Amino acid sequence: MNRKISLGLALSLIAIASAVTFILTSFFSLQSFNKTVVDVNEKGKKYNSLQTLDSYVRENYLGDIDENKLSDGILKGYISGLDDKYSKFLTEEEYLAEQNEDQGQLIGLGLTLSEDESGYIRIAEIMKDSPVADAGIRAGDIITLIDGVSVLSEGFDESVEALRGTEGSEIRLTVRRGGIDKDYTFSRRSIEVESVTGEMLDEYVGYIKVKSFKKNTPQKFVDTLERLTSNGAKSLIFDVRDNAGGSIEVLSDCVDPLLPEGVIATAEYKDGHSETLIYSDENKLEIPMVVLVNKNTASAAELFAASLRDFSDAVLIGENTYGKGVMQKTTEFSKNGAVVLTVAKYQTAVSKCYDGIGLAPDFSIANETEEQDDQYYKAVEIAHNLIQ
Repeated sequence: MNRKISLGLALSLIAIASAVTFILTSFFSLQSFNKTVVDVNEKGKKYNSLQTLDSYVRENYLGDIDENKLSDGILKGYISGLDDKYSKFLTEEEYLAEQNEDQGQLIGLGLTLSEDESGYIRIAEIMKDSPVADAGIRAGDIITLIDGVSVLSEGFDESVEALRGTEGSEIRLTVRRGGIDKDYTFSRRSIEVESVTGEMLDEYVGYIKVKSFKKNTPQKFVDTLERLTSNGAKSLIFDVRDNAGGSIEVLSDCVDPLLPEGVIATAEYKDGHSETLIYSDENKLEIPMVVLVNKNTASAAELFAASLRDFSDAVLIGENTYGKGVMQKTTEFSKNGAVVLTVAKYQTAVSKCYDGIGLAPDFSIANETEEQDDQYYKAVEIAHNLIQ
């Protein structure tokens, strides 16, 4: 068979190939152009609608317009339109308050709160040296009014937000106990958050309560851990009930001394690439561990519990956790505050992402009454049983 190709045929093939390449390139370029045009047109419609609304409001609104509040409201509305409960726009004041809180400094009254079955706010805990500490208010009391506004009419989340404010500002609370209401006035101030506490429960079992993962948590965590192990702890109970999470970097510093060497947790981003979130060195604590969790254990606290179970065979006791397995990134937005945006899903290197699902405990126990902590007593029992 003659495998030679004439020069004319070769030139024809090249021409055809070039034509096909041109057609395909043109086709995809046209598609890309059309998509860009659609995107631009859609964006244009949105901006035109906003401009039309702005003109209408300025021409007809009876009251005065605060331009700063209006600008903040527009930005908040944009992020709210994502319909993501973890993404938000922070005003300059809110961003400063969040930065202070991340550092372990809280500006407010020093209260840990929960939603009461009545719909009001129940005081779960009062911090030492807080503005409320010496006022006669106790854990279990109910907040019914905030600055004269009913908690029931505003809703739980909005009412809790109303408790926030600047240092030195005053707030009025109506607190109910035994069916009797009493009014109090407090000044908000800066309080250092005691994120970690710990004690020996007996000769063999140590107990560490982690309330949140703030910038000041790792040093307190390591100090408490070393103190208890030095005092002879043969097993440890970590209590992350009602811990809403915090910084992943802080979490990494806390789990590092507990777990074996290797990748502990990873994050997957929008474009599909993955990054290592937590890597542990070769040092590992070789004693049994128990972790107390409940429905309010969320985010970094869930990852703490999952990491200890996956890499150190820790036993989880309590209730199914909240189910927040997505990560937010905070970015300063010019001089107008910051954007907190959900950017990735995360999970341990062993388990699947628990976002929207939560972690199922190894021993499912619900506390029937506030007076008796059945979850805690089960954790102590298991901690003793795990000691070799």
